Amino acid sequence: MPDFTDEPWLAEDTAQLRLYALTGGRTRPARALGLVSRVRAAPGLAPSTVDRLGPESAQVLELCGREPRSVAEIAGRLGVPVQVTKILLSDLLDSHVLVPALPPREADGSDPLLLEAALEGLRSL
Repeated sequence: MPDFTDEPWLAEDTAQLRLYALTGGRTRPARALGLVSRVRAAPGLAPSTVDRLGPESAQVLELCGREPRSVAEIAGRLGVPVQVTKILLSDLLDSHVLVPALPPREADGSDPLLLEAALEGLRSL
């Protein structure tokens, strides 16, 4: 029988357990997102929507609130693996908290980032 009067269980491996919990055990995102795929916060989010977000999702929303951010940049700033970041972003895109960031209309058509964004958009159809 376990003794529940002991100190709370803390281990050095809790960060790895946390990542698994972040994704709900999923290993693949529902959406095709590349490293250079950019997202931004959806305009006009209700405060109740923001209040329901987990800490990592709220941090993503804060990062993307001022300007669009790439998947790689968000992963680096959160300090979590890219695949976990893609799953978080995919969930936020599905819940309309984030939207894909489109390049400006006057963008150069030969820009590799623009071409990558177009490819990502076609893949998501």
